[in-house]
Amino acid sequence: MNCLFCKIISGEIPSKKVFENDMVYAFRDIEPQAPEHVVIVPKAHIPSANDINEENIAYVSAVWAAIPEIAKSLGIDQKGYRVVNNCGEDGGQTVGHLHFHLMGGRSFGWPAG
Repeated sequence: MNCLFCKIISGEIPSKKVFENDMVYAFRDIEPQAPEHVVIVPKAHIPSANDINEENIAYVSAVWAAIPEIAKSLGIDQKGYRVVNNCGEDGGQTVGHLHFHLMGGRSFGWPAG
């Protein structure tokens, strides 16, 4: 498979790992948009949010279960953080593997964009 995130998960491409368990891998974003910016991916290859189904939903659930733990380890759990998923080209998705951006360490305004 020629998936960037699958190669990062397997160790073929190096990353700055922040968190890992049997279903989730999280690493520092190479172009951070906040003082703390981590990419969180399910270890199963799921192309986008449109491809979440009964067979892979446990991986997505595991991502959401990991988010508070990762936020706490980064010291951003108390003041708050933002979690973003981009889906499809118009949504800004640039890697065809479901992923979530966890960002914190600064205040985020609204609307987001």
